[in-house]
Amino acid sequence: MKRITLIMMSLFIAAMVFAGCGSDTQQGTSKNKVLKVGATAVPHAEILEVVKPILAKEGIDLQIVEFSDYVQPNLAVNDKELDANFFQHEPYLENFIAEHTDVKLVSAGGIHIEPMGVYSKQVKDLKDLKEGAAVAIPNDPTNGGRSLLLLEKAGLLKLRDGVGVKATVQDIIDNPKNLQFKEVEAAQVPRALDDVDAAVINTNYAMQANLVPTRDAIVMEDSSSPYVNIVAVRAGDENRPEIKALIKAMQSPEVKEFINEKYKGAVVAAF
Repeated sequence: MKRITLIMMSLFIAAMVFAGCGSDTQQGTSKNKVLKVGATAVPHAEILEVVKPILAKEGIDLQIVEFSDYVQPNLAVNDKELDANFFQHEPYLENFIAEHTDVKLVSAGGIHIEPMGVYSKQVKDLKDLKEGAAVAIPNDPTNGGRSLLLLEKAGLLKLRDGVGVKATVQDIIDNPKNLQFKEVEAAQVPRALDDVDAAVINTNYAMQANLVPTRDAIVMEDSSSPYVNIVAVRAGDENRPEIKALIKAMQSPEVKEFINEKYKGAVVAAF
């Protein structure tokens, strides 16, 4: 009887030890804070992959959620499905908030500039565009205006004075070549390149389409572009320790070196 009692006590103690070990493991796992960040694939998700091990050293598990559009990442952050997103510049965010008044997002910090470029499979110089040539541009207000400003700088058209980044095709007051503008969702503009004479493409989508901006673009924005890509978060979250750690890591020498080596001028660090 005593032997049975001793065996039962031994089994009880062993069970308690294992339960304790399991508890310790769970606690150890829970110490890693999860930070979910939405991003478009190139270059944003690639840059975040560089940041991931930096944050891991600080006990932050960076989880990257990829998107292929410019709408859902902001809605997902606003709805608390994500902690932050990394895909847009501030003029786009401001315009998005103006159209979605229930969205309360702010910039937590600027990371890089992606110079927008004009591409063509038909001509090597924009002056060779024919009369009535078809030109694809992004259909969202901010990038559409940005593309028209680039075409104006290239001498292809003249916009109404003072319209700035809010320019639309209705603001064109001089169009010597009678260019025909095809407004397409930004992510789809590279696919339209075969069907038009020229296209104005965001760098991230150009790179996804295996276009090398510094090699393939006929005209590009220069480094003075005000369109710095930012990390967007819910208003007030910019002061969260995890978000501050994210920005610090994204503005680190390691990230700057990666940007310079990987993109060779197609993406420019803004810090």
